Amino acid sequence: MTYHPKSDFLRIMIERGYLADCTDYQGLDDALTNGVVTAYIGYDATAKSLHVGHLLNIMMLRWLQKTGHKPITLMGGGTTKVGDPSFRSDERPLLGPEQIDANIEGMKQVFAKYLDYGDGASDAMMLNNAEWLDGLNYLEFLRDIGRHFSVNRMLSFESVKSRLDREQSLSFLEFNYMILQAYDFLELNRRYGCVLQMGGSDQWGNIVNGIDLTRRVIDQQIFGLTSPLLTTSDGRKMGKSQGGAMWLNADMLSPYEFWQFWRNTTDADVGRFLKLYTELPVEECERLGALGGAEINEGKIILANEVTTLCHGADAAAAAEATAREVFEKGGVGDDLPTLELTAEELAEGVSIVQVIVRAGLAKSGKEAKRLISENGARMDDAPLTDAGLMLDAGTLSAPIKLSAGKKRHALVRLAE
Repeated sequence: MTYHPKSDFLRIMIERGYLADCTDYQGLDDALTNGVVTAYIGYDATAKSLHVGHLLNIMMLRWLQKTGHKPITLMGGGTTKVGDPSFRSDERPLLGPEQIDANIEGMKQVFAKYLDYGDGASDAMMLNNAEWLDGLNYLEFLRDIGRHFSVNRMLSFESVKSRLDREQSLSFLEFNYMILQAYDFLELNRRYGCVLQMGGSDQWGNIVNGIDLTRRVIDQQIFGLTSPLLTTSDGRKMGKSQGGAMWLNADMLSPYEFWQFWRNTTDADVGRFLKLYTELPVEECERLGALGGAEINEGKIILANEVTTLCHGADAAAAAEATAREVFEKGGVGDDLPTLELTAEELAEGVSIVQVIVRAGLAKSGKEAKRLISENGARMDDAPLTDAGLMLDAGTLSAPIKLSAGKKRHALVRLAE
């Protein structure tokens, strides 16, 4: 990246590693320098919580606001009914309106922690594209909007080509998604003066479509900016772990498990993740990322604390760190571990250790739990667990027990009061 921007926002995007591509660096830089720029990112409501994979773009909106500009979080109440086919190998399951609304309510909880919403010049807005998509007249839409799209060009987009090259069906419903997303950008420009759409680099084709449509229909200059699609240094998709998605809502993933996810960052990723997911100065991020040997753990704890503080608050971060120190350094139990409570009635008949491991969230299935035990990956109160036929009763739980899967995942099992 050789462009040297005048605007604080673009400078931060480049310095901290957020920028993959931009449709017009100079034009966007001028707009950012000359006044308040309104920008949006769209989020389809496919689950009740956002996950770590969304966090990079949420941080981009946060920096946009911190540098004096106006973010829009666009909830896809309309587009979720269609489903984004970008780089997917199959069609998304379709959700009903009640599920979509419930998902949007769950997702709102996270945005409020990163952005200030209100009526001021740089206050964030939350909008829902169902507002303009639900009432569309199909024939008018085809005539006024559809005529601006070339099917030849749409077929050339990488996200569509990857599906067609594998000879997997791409439904007409999904094919329409990119037209609807382009129309969102046009409507946001018309209604709210929005001139910038941001998203992951997999959205480049959809963003360019929106820019092209807006220029053709109302002759407005607007911009697109994409972030890199992150993978960890060992090649895994960012935000995924063996236990499943790393959710941002505390009721779907405990703050301790969230903290632990960041604490377990690979050495090679520490500096990069500090720049992307915290607000520490770039020089400090680079210093921590360059630490060698056991010292790099200091950087990982700072990363976990900073990211958890933003998402769940300083108290949750401090409690998670204290629990981790107790569990790892002193071999203690820790008050903040994910906890499974078993009733006296259940224990009267005995509960198998395999079932307990699954219910505690340390394995996805009984088969996985048995494999964990057979491969010496399970421990009970820090002692190897070797008997997959073990039954727990009230006597076993006269004191809480700590179950562990590998070195880094733990849960507490105790008698319900």
